[in-house]
Amino acid sequence: MRIVIINFAPFLMRSQAMLTQPLPLNEDALRRRRVISLKVAAPSVRRTSSQSLLEGSRELVIEHEGNEYHLRLTRNDKLILTK
Repeated sequence: MRIVIINFAPFLMRSQAMLTQPLPLNEDALRRRRVISLKVAAPSVRRTSSQSLLEGSRELVIEHEGNEYHLRLTRNDKLILTK
């Protein structure tokens, strides 16, 4: 994702009749005009393969806050997580 901040001060209008035309830019206004691009770093997420979790079996029981969840590998090689 990129965030772009633009300084619009050089484009202020002269009068109500000229609302669609920006002010002409002089050298000072051109030097003050800036565009800043910022990249937002994505948080790192831990990844693991389903093969390493299942270790050759077709079902894995996960305990979470006192509850059991079953991760099953179907005949069509799809994963299903049920409570």
